[in-house]
Amino acid sequence: MTTTYAALLRGINVGGSRKVPMADLRTLMTGLGYDGVRTYLQSGQAVFACAHGDEESLAAELASAIEGHFGFAVDVIVRDHAYLAAVADNCPFPAAELEAKQLHVTYLSAPVTAERFSEIDRDAHLPEEFRLGDRALYLYAPNGLGRSKLAETLSRPRFGKGLTATTRNWNTVVKLVEMTRG
Repeated sequence: MTTTYAALLRGINVGGSRKVPMADLRTLMTGLGYDGVRTYLQSGQAVFACAHGDEESLAAELASAIEGHFGFAVDVIVRDHAYLAAVADNCPFPAAELEAKQLHVTYLSAPVTAERFSEIDRDAHLPEEFRLGDRALYLYAPNGLGRSKLAETLSRPRFGKGLTATTRNWNTVVKLVEMTRG
């Protein structure tokens, strides 16, 4: 059975470094045997169909291929349509009432516990808020991610070694659900 996935690449095409042209990424992924490869924006989203593997093995396969082809390591998270749709459906914030720049999802390579964030003084960051989901962290930042003090506090070092985290705005979250719909 073929499953449709989204691959989320962390930290590419930002500030002129770690360039991964989307046309080259599509060619590379097609060469791996993935079907219907499409990309979204230049910031590291690709949608593909595949009949073999699971999310973790596909992420490892793609990360290895990217490093071999482009010469640098890239963290990759792969999620199927059902998971992406569940993330959107289970958003704890009123997504339909917010601007896309105010709502973000950080996709995580593994589950995290609330304990990891227990020392954060949530009241000190209001009106910004975050909530944990299943391998996802939802962030409401009313002034956008670039100005968010809470986003800075929640930054990658907090996630720890061996855990990949990559953030997308709500427009991208919704678009990936649409693109992976069979």
